[in-house]
Amino acid sequence: MKNQTISNRDRLSHILDSITTIENFIREYSRSSFLEDRKTIDATLFQFAVIGEVIVRVNEDILDKYDFPWYKVRAFRNFILHEYHAIEDRVIWDTIKKDLPLLKQIIEGILRSEFN
Repeated sequence: MKNQTISNRDRLSHILDSITTIENFIREYSRSSFLEDRKTIDATLFQFAVIGEVIVRVNEDILDKYDFPWYKVRAFRNFILHEYHAIEDRVIWDTIKKDLPLLKQIIEGILRSEFN
């Protein structure tokens, strides 16, 4: 059952929590040590799935104000859950390093602009 009482602010905060969790998971990892740690990879994938699930539930009127490819967040979630057999671990690392910082910046900006 969907919880309709969770606010957009709370949902966006959940995304930040997941980003922080991923950052904490990999804090002491290099690319090679990450790629050798199946548990950390799987835990990271779960957090990315949470991010994708949550973003689907944030009001599109809010997201549409910000220039970000939200469809990629949703698509990554779908890929993780439905095409799991085709996931390349190096892509997860690259996504963490290249895309996650920008997503974090955008989410923090939305929270400041929309809810402060």
